[in-house]
Amino acid sequence: MTRPEQLQTVAILVPGHFNDHAVERIDRTFRRVGIERADPSLVTDEMRDNVRAIASFGGISAAFMDALPKLEIVASFGVGYDSVDARHAGDHGIMVTNTPDVLTEEVADTAIGLLINTVRDLPRAEAWLRDGSWQRKGNYPLSRLTLRGRSAGIFGMGRIGLAIARRLEAFGLPVAYHNRRRVEGLSYPYHPTLKGLVEAVDTLISVVPGGASTEKAVDAEILSALGANGVFVNIGRGSTVDEAALATALAKGTIAAAGLDVFADEPNVPRALLDATNASLLPHVGSASEHTRRAMADLCVDNLVSWFSERRSITPVPETAHVKARC
Repeated sequence: MTRPEQLQTVAILVPGHFNDHAVERIDRTFRRVGIERADPSLVTDEMRDNVRAIASFGGISAAFMDALPKLEIVASFGVGYDSVDARHAGDHGIMVTNTPDVLTEEVADTAIGLLINTVRDLPRAEAWLRDGSWQRKGNYPLSRLTLRGRSAGIFGMGRIGLAIARRLEAFGLPVAYHNRRRVEGLSYPYHPTLKGLVEAVDTLISVVPGGASTEKAVDAEILSALGANGVFVNIGRGSTVDEAALATALAKGTIAAAGLDVFADEPNVPRALLDATNASLLPHVGSASEHTRRAMADLCVDNLVSWFSERRSITPVPETAHVKARC
């Protein structure tokens, strides 16, 4: 066991801006080292000699890890870690952790809120009231869509997908799902292909992480199969959607509507999606409450504390679950 005063000598590299609560905890416990961004060219000799950990929102490349020969752990803030080269880390004995579970319920709540906004057009209804149209023009037009009679498909039945499914059940919607493989013990109908899922439902909620295997998985073919009454909601990663195909599908009525909290090149949202009147758009706020972000920050730092005091991580990602702490 490492004594608390010994932890204060451990150098933790924090690229760019980081969560304030996490920074406060790192400053109390470790020796924080700042760097403008996770760029290998910015690594100094002192960093090479001393940095044993990184705490960041992601964006940690293999080259950046290689520039820090004493690096033992990357504590990534967030459940998604596709911007961290975890495979390279695992191959080189570097632990990578993320922050699952603590944001599950918040993100699931956001997904349901975004779905309701999308089908009932609530943001525009509120704008109608605020800009005086209710007084000048009368009642807001009836929403064309409703949750009533819909069937939902979840693309990515992990922790968050399951939390969303349980909420959808409470709304009276039947639920099916597609994963790379069937989830043991789950009673929801399973579809071995994404196309098979969207052909069976009219509401698709995507919760899958980014990465090569999901790149533009929701494309023109999938949207066409979802159909003219189809609603698409993305709470996972923007890279999983062909945004040009989605914009075209919305404009042509290939699908009825979409609700998006994530985009491929954040914060840059394609103009065609901004102009789509049948799209409800949010600025990646799935887990963005003070309560949940604080819990995420605590878990991020708890992984660092556990690693350097007990020589184990709390929430290792699968690619680095085999990594052992150096003696």
